[in-house]
Amino acid sequence: MEKIRVLIENKQKTVKIPTGIRLLMRRCCHAVLELEGFEGSAEVDISLVDNQQIREINREHRQIDTATDVLSFPLGENGQYDVNPESGAHMLGDIVLSIERAQDQAEQFGHSLQREVGYLTVHSMLHLLGYDHVDGGLEAVRMREKEEAVMASVGLPRGESYVLKMDE
Repeated sequence: MEKIRVLIENKQKTVKIPTGIRLLMRRCCHAVLELEGFEGSAEVDISLVDNQQIREINREHRQIDTATDVLSFPLGENGQYDVNPESGAHMLGDIVLSIERAQDQAEQFGHSLQREVGYLTVHSMLHLLGYDHVDGGLEAVRMREKEEAVMASVGLPRGESYVLKMDE
């Protein structure tokens, strides 16, 4: 992998974004591509939204009228991606993450917001690369194994917390 550009846009005002979250999200994206042996440069857009915003997006794109934690919108299929003519990078797609829902789930599962946001970022990146878990079975198991391998590689194994000491 040459380089990855991760554009992160905060589109909500419900949750204050903690220092280091953006850096963590970029590290998670990079770690997924590294684990997958991705060739070339890549671009990913991430939007941080609240529960109402993700509910509207979920209703519009999936006809499911409920808030969810993260949505993935891949721009490629079968390993083929459009290329940004300006940068030459493969455009992997868009991630929409409800930071409000992530905060609630972190509390519910008893771990840090960093772990939850990291996990949701990794999970969504794998979707952008074509992984799916909807039908369960072996594909879901493989996806979960990859998620945990990446989480461990960025210092967020199960049952651990991750604290960045510097600002991004």
